[in-house]
Amino acid sequence: MDSGTGMLAKLFNPRSPAGASAAPASQVAVGGATLSPDPSGALWLASDRLLIVADLHLEKGSAFAERRVFLPPYDTAATLARLALVVARHSPRAIVALGDSFHDARAGERMTEDDRAALRALQSRREWIWIAGNHDPEPPAGLGGQAMAELRTGPLTLRHEPAAGAAPGEIAGHLHPAARVRSPSGSVRRRCFVGDGERCVMPAFGAFAGGLNFRDAAFAPLFGARAITAHVLGRDAVFAIPEDRCLPD
Repeated sequence: MDSGTGMLAKLFNPRSPAGASAAPASQVAVGGATLSPDPSGALWLASDRLLIVADLHLEKGSAFAERRVFLPPYDTAATLARLALVVARHSPRAIVALGDSFHDARAGERMTEDDRAALRALQSRREWIWIAGNHDPEPPAGLGGQAMAELRTGPLTLRHEPAAGAAPGEIAGHLHPAARVRSPSGSVRRRCFVGDGERCVMPAFGAFAGGLNFRDAAFAPLFGARAITAHVLGRDAVFAIPEDRCLPD
């Protein structure tokens, strides 16, 4: 599988033969609401000026370092810098982080002062909500924001882990969906939103967060036999890819 820039440009260029059926996705429907997917992996609810991100996994690098698995120690700075670009683009009234925002309970202790300052700047003059995740059932103290188990707004329910069975209006994270998309010249694997019009599972936003192919059995209880669309992250746009163009790993 070629995941280089040449393949990405060919696959995700809607003017190319490979990308002819991969239309840029300007909207994601969820339970009667319409949201805009951002190429960063965030969702924008313009009617409420609400920005949604999932699975930041801040301080994952330092958590691994404590176990002597050494990764570059810049994931928190990189994740917050990417988020700052999205915030500048949309100027949200509120930001909701859908759980696993911190990789573990001690992540706040390991954050540098520069990263804390970057987080405070993002929170300034807006509402910030931390949704509880399995990695962070409670957010670290002293980092601002309001902690909630889940948030309901209009027809939408925002939570970390997708509920079992039907859940119209649900937006969740936790599963880190990714898609492997086929083309005449090969395939490429990218993070994606995955949904059926009733619910949406968001990609992980964190710099070091991985991705689980949405063709994995873990997604089957959420969508059953309903038609699924993968909203695949390109460099500058999100592309709506039918399930039948996506391959298992």
